[in-house]
Formats: sequence, C-alpha cells, structure tokens
Amino acid sequence: MPVTPRFIGTSDRAAHFLECGALNVGLTLSPGERLVITDDLLKGTVVDFAATSMAAIVTRDHQIGRAAVISLGLAANRADRKTRKRYERLFALIEKEAFDDGVRASIDSLIAAQFRKAQINELVDKLGGATAPARHRYRQFLEIVRLLEGKRISQAAFIDEFVDFTHAVAGKLDFGIFAICVERLFISGNIPLEIKTVLFNQVLKYPPLVRKELVSALLSSNDAPAALVAFAHKAMAGVMTGDERKEVILVTLLKQSWQMKRAIGDTR
Repeated sequence: MPVTPRFIGTSDRAAHFLECGALNVGLTLSPGERLVITDDLLKGTVVDFAATSMAAIVTRDHQIGRAAVISLGLAANRADRKTRKRYERLFALIEKEAFDDGVRASIDSLIAAQFRKAQINELVDKLGGATAPARHRYRQFLEIVRLLEGKRISQAAFIDEFVDFTHAVAGKLDFGIFAICVERLFISGNIPLEIKTVLFNQVLKYPPLVRKELVSALLSSNDAPAALVAFAHKAMAGVMTGDERKEVILVTLLKQSWQMKRAIGDTR
C-alpha cells in the first residue's frame, strides 16, 4: 500500500526552511548546519513531505527547487489514484506560491504530463546535465587547491584558476558545494592571507544573494582568521552600500545564533 504523505502541518525542518525563505537566506539542513544540496532531496537526507514541499516553495535556488519537485513528482507517480489527487492539490499550491520561476515551470510540466515517469526523467536529465559537468570541474579545481597548498603553483596562477572555475560552474554547481569550497579556502591554514584577500575581493563581485551568503559565512565562522575578517569589513565598506552591509551583518548574527543553538543542543 502506498504511504500517504502528511500534507497538513509542518515538521521542524519545514519550519526551518520557512524561516530561511522569509529571511531570504539559503536553505540549511537545520540551524547551524550546511546548506542543502540537490542530493539531500534526491537521495534521502530530506525525507518528509512537509520539508520537501516547503523547499520547493521558498527556495530561490532553481536547482534545489527542481530537485524538490522531482522528489515530490516521483512520489506522486507511485501513488494510488486517491493519493495522487492530493498531490495535484499540493502541486497547484506550490505552483501558485513558489518563489522561483523555474519551480513553477517544472510543476506546470509535471501537472500537464499527469506525473508520468518520462516527464520526471526529463527533469532529472536537465538537472544532471547541469550538475554533473560542474561537479567534475569542481573535482578538478580541488586538485589545483592541493597544488597551492603544496606550493606547486604560483599565487597568480591559482587566482586565474579560481576565476575560471567560478565562471565555469556559475549556476550549475550546487551552491551548497561551492559555498563549502570557498569557506574552506578562507579558513585553510595552508593558504596565505594574501590569496584569501584576493579571493574575498572576487566574492564581493558576485550577485547580491550569493555575496551575502558567502560573506556572512566568513564573518560568522569560528575558524576564520581574524586578519581576514578585519580585511573583509574594510573591503565591504568600499564596495557595498550601507544597507547591503547591514543586511550581511544581520545574516551573520542570525548564523551565529544558529551556531549557538546547535552547540547548546549538542551538549544536552
């Protein structure tokens, strides 16, 4: 017998996703944890329907939204006729309320195809066609990072590689993976401060939402070098407006509060 999902009510993770959406920040698995990536929705880290539905509605990341739609579409495809009617109502709600245009387009195509597996597979192919080459390019870049840490590549050559890498994967690599990559570059003890400051200046050129996530991640990190944090504040003042800086600081405080909440929970 198919399992009937709980469409009414929320879970802790769904409530957290709603908070992230309301605050216009990236979805994290829970307060203080890493950003959600597509694999979380496709391979079982995020399993409850309330959270997956909320992710589809509030995410501003088209890849996360598409992965959430695929997960829900697969469940709808397996459902019996009575349960599928409930999915249709759910999908109509998501289509109406979703923040991301790509989510609405994906939902529309699934509804039109009556959740047929062929249409779901088409969405899977589109997602994989974007993410698979980007993840391969990411693994290549990790080798460049190892060369830098082993002092086998010049600083100038590394910066060129980083710029080329970001251009190649922009909008294709899971943002959660990219964010972890940048954070590790910033906190690595094997990468000179001079390079980190150049990387930070590159980050300041990114679109506002991406920049806000990456800068606030640095400022809220317990492992970030104090000298880099001090440089970041000065560099922000030269590039960002007062309102933009205030927004970054507010998100930084939010992330720090999440980290404290998580730490308190871990000690219980």
